[in-house]
Amino acid sequence: MIILVTGGAGFIGANYVRLLLDRGADRVINLDLLTYAGNLENLAGYEERGDYRFVRGDIRDRDLLDALLAEEKVDAVVNFAAESHVDRSIDGPREFLDTNILGTQTLLEAARRAGVERFLQVSTDEVYGSLGAEGLFTELSPIQPNSPYAASKAAADLVCRAYHHTYGYPVLVTRCSNNYGPYQFPEKLIPLMIANALEDKPLPVYGDGRNVRDWLYVSDHCEAIDTVLRRGEPGQVYNVGGHNEMENIAIVKLLLGLVGKDESLITYVQDRPGHDRRYAIDASFIQQELGWTPAHRFEDGIRATVAWYLEHREWMERCRSGAYRAYYDAMYGADGRHGA
Repeated sequence: MIILVTGGAGFIGANYVRLLLDRGADRVINLDLLTYAGNLENLAGYEERGDYRFVRGDIRDRDLLDALLAEEKVDAVVNFAAESHVDRSIDGPREFLDTNILGTQTLLEAARRAGVERFLQVSTDEVYGSLGAEGLFTELSPIQPNSPYAASKAAADLVCRAYHHTYGYPVLVTRCSNNYGPYQFPEKLIPLMIANALEDKPLPVYGDGRNVRDWLYVSDHCEAIDTVLRRGEPGQVYNVGGHNEMENIAIVKLLLGLVGKDESLITYVQDRPGHDRRYAIDASFIQQELGWTPAHRFEDGIRATVAWYLEHREWMERCRSGAYRAYYDAMYGADGRHGA
């Protein structure tokens, strides 16, 4: 299978590209615009492989997509490409709506015209909105997004649904809980708290810190995506969760303990607007239909994650300083729009 992975230089996308290549995929094409969170250092060492190609480009670029899909004879598309940070969507929602909705539609249409056989949209549990103290999100839960980011992802999911029902196009959608693991850009909770703790900086916690999230180790998520891509039923949504509900403040305190820092670094800050109180995924459908279950216990995954960041402090520092952006220029040339 020749697979086009969009957004493959980001956190989850890069982990998925690594999984595909390490398993001997026929060919992987990584299309990424390299906005602030796209980091080719996440795939260092793969550049010279004959089964891998990086292309710098935008999923909103119709001409590029048409040319790339025709040239590579792509069998499947996995779409990670998205603006994904809730806080940034609150400050500037337009870019999220443009990239996440119109970008997805442009990619869908290009794939449909090119006869690509499978299209997997990587989505999020945030499209469901906020849960009360009880219950779990299922694939039949109503879509009730509460942030511009979540609304843009929900709209993209519905465009995918429409392409399946209107055109019979083989689209699949996965909706995952919060991911953690190696190569996560250090604006998200876990790497941010690790980085700040190592520098003895305050650890900002929204509100009372008791917002609940379900945590999923990134390699487990990538396994689920690959399972759905290869064996999922077109038109179906699959929820992917880690069965690890925890309050944010408990995560922060756990991380402080693992890096040997004092809880006095915790600083409570004003809650963000529309902050969803609780997410929790019911992943029984993907387990029953496709046999996927997470392989990592949270206790093991979080220790491995902290160990990775401690061993890759230079990577983290380069992300925080912006120096990681020079990697593309070094590998592909400062004036090159597309990689080899």
